[in-house]
Amino acid sequence: MSSRAAAEGASDDAASLVELFPRGTTVDERGLVIAGCAATDLARTYATPTLVIDESALRQRARAYASGLARRWANSRVVWASKSLPCTAVYRVMAEEGLGVDVAGGGELVMALAAGVEPSRLVLHGNAKTDTEMAMALAAGVGTIVVDNADDVERLERLATGEQGVLVRVTPGVRPATHAAISTGQAASKFGFGLADAPRVIERLRASRRLRLDGLHVHIGSQILETEPFERAVEALAPLGEFGTYDLGGGLGARYTYDDHPPTIEEYLDALVGAARRVLPPTAQLLIEPGRSMIAETGVTLYTVVSVKENGGTTFVAVDGGMGDNLEVSLYGQRFEATVATRIGGGATYTVVGRHCESGDQLIDGVALRDPKVGDVLAVPVTGAYCLTMANNYNGALRPPIVFASEGASRAVLRRETYDDLVARDL
Repeated sequence: MSSRAAAEGASDDAASLVELFPRGTTVDERGLVIAGCAATDLARTYATPTLVIDESALRQRARAYASGLARRWANSRVVWASKSLPCTAVYRVMAEEGLGVDVAGGGELVMALAAGVEPSRLVLHGNAKTDTEMAMALAAGVGTIVVDNADDVERLERLATGEQGVLVRVTPGVRPATHAAISTGQAASKFGFGLADAPRVIERLRASRRLRLDGLHVHIGSQILETEPFERAVEALAPLGEFGTYDLGGGLGARYTYDDHPPTIEEYLDALVGAARRVLPPTAQLLIEPGRSMIAETGVTLYTVVSVKENGGTTFVAVDGGMGDNLEVSLYGQRFEATVATRIGGGATYTVVGRHCESGDQLIDGVALRDPKVGDVLAVPVTGAYCLTMANNYNGALRPPIVFASEGASRAVLRRETYDDLVARDL
């Protein structure tokens, strides 16, 4: 291959790779530039590993969801699924953009309230809500509690001192094409009531003096790359009767790799609202709960290369993070891509591994990198959702910070853990 052809090939690779990074990411003489900030400068300022969120891209997605849903169904609200990245600063962004927030436990509730989310716009989820969490939600004035089982009803009737709005979570018998661990709509699910059992809890709630049955909730899973399962889930609700509110959940997938082609927000809303128009009451309120599709593609994790070695025919690039900050690979087999921040795209094939003490700590098996060296910054896109959510202290690792970047400026919104933090709870 001529040097010109090689250069053109590298340029094509770089363009394809940059498409996976937050919208507005560019490449210049500094290398990869995220929200106007050079990746190498961010790594130098905040150290690595660090999760960088393009704040403008996040706000753009929040607005795209809110405006897109409102255009199609006026009586509607977008409720962000905060389990995707429970961070006070992100809750604050969602509140500022006028979205509601879905919380799944006491910790997420505390962060949402600390960020200034209006309690009436909170939706409490969970298949095993404790008395303590229920009491916290009731005391805070959470607008909606999703009933997942008969024990939820018993707890709420015992703890509530005034009227509390609830939704019944329905399991529609829809299994989407996604990893089994994040599929929730199938008949044998730990979540919600099956179609045959839902009428009994509906009748019980209609007779309750404390609980106001507002409607139904359905959520069939995560990282779903086609619209048809969402439509079937909506259609499954119609035989249960007419209600004032339908929470249609989330689940739209993100584009992690070159081969992923999820529906756009517009295509997803067309399908979802189209199904609602066919089978649900036209005056009902529609809620949706995007999580992964809201924030995954706005995030980039920066690592530093610690070691490069060949062993048994495989060349390993070891970085200073791994399954301590990204369990998606180990849990779900999720594929990611990566680039050296100063040499974008192309190159030989490497396996990127983490620093933790097991062979399963592998971030990317077989990724093209251009001559990675010790000290290089490695950038992994589409890490905004569920990576920091499940961050841990394996081998005493310190959980990374979160940095917001926008229009050439950056700021830390969550600090890195310290070694003092690791022993702060000792008695």
